[in-house]
Amino acid sequence: MLLFARPEPLSPEPFLAEGRRVGTLAVAALAREVCLTPKPGLVDRRNTGAHHDMDLATFRASIRAIGPFFPRFFACGGAAPRLPGPAFLPLLRAEGRACEAAMFAATGGVNTHKGAIFALGLLAAAAGRLSGRAAPATVAALCAETAGLTAHLVAAELRRPLAARTAGERLFQRFGLTGARGEAASGFAPARRPALPPFRRARACGHPAALALHAALLELLAENADTNLVSRGGLEGLAFVQTEARRLRAAGGIALPDYLARLARLDDALNTRNLSPGGSADLLSVTWFLSHFPEEG
Repeated sequence: MLLFARPEPLSPEPFLAEGRRVGTLAVAALAREVCLTPKPGLVDRRNTGAHHDMDLATFRASIRAIGPFFPRFFACGGAAPRLPGPAFLPLLRAEGRACEAAMFAATGGVNTHKGAIFALGLLAAAAGRLSGRAAPATVAALCAETAGLTAHLVAAELRRPLAARTAGERLFQRFGLTGARGEAASGFAPARRPALPPFRRARACGHPAALALHAALLELLAENADTNLVSRGGLEGLAFVQTEARRLRAAGGIALPDYLARLARLDDALNTRNLSPGGSADLLSVTWFLSHFPEEG
């Protein structure tokens, strides 16, 4: 289903309906991501990956808890469609904190979706802002809107000359990796460029959505500078995952008859090394979400 913004500002009920549809897409994106199997190092239907404090049931409880917030992110964007990013983001963060609290309450304090709340919450708010301005909700517009909202974050929150307080700040100071903030400020370039085109090609060729998502995941594993991997395994851990994913891609990727078996072996290798590409998992959800919008108006 492709979603298009109306040619004029939406009246209240259609606006709320549009927010519900965007929220449904966000929830579906999260459900698709966690159920995709196998996913190297990540929770799926095969195992809990490199994680010992969460499983499929934990993720499902988390999705139920945070799902109602995505229409609220959309409404927040629609209520302030032209407010500049530095002024708008504090409004959105209030909803984000409430969403995170609901997640932690549902999971017993386990962080299942903090990165996904940030990414999909921004995209839902971007969709609301576009609707508030009667602008078409395309991939290009959603990503540009998100980039505009977050362009200041790397400088404001990572380059400040203060002691690092978060894992993201420490990784930036040590390795120069901008993580989730940089992904958002780029308009989710890792999802839009390496991941989304192979997903669309696979679907156009008639492949099921799960196999198309595997094509997108392989690109993310091969190309994304995943700070979750660096946090767990250093640059060596990131290099290991990228090298193995590129080798699998060069051998034929999803066209290989034993592709899923090979991916399962990579899953075992990451689990043994305690490596989890959680940032790529969030971007996989973003890829699925964006795939339901047209590229251009």
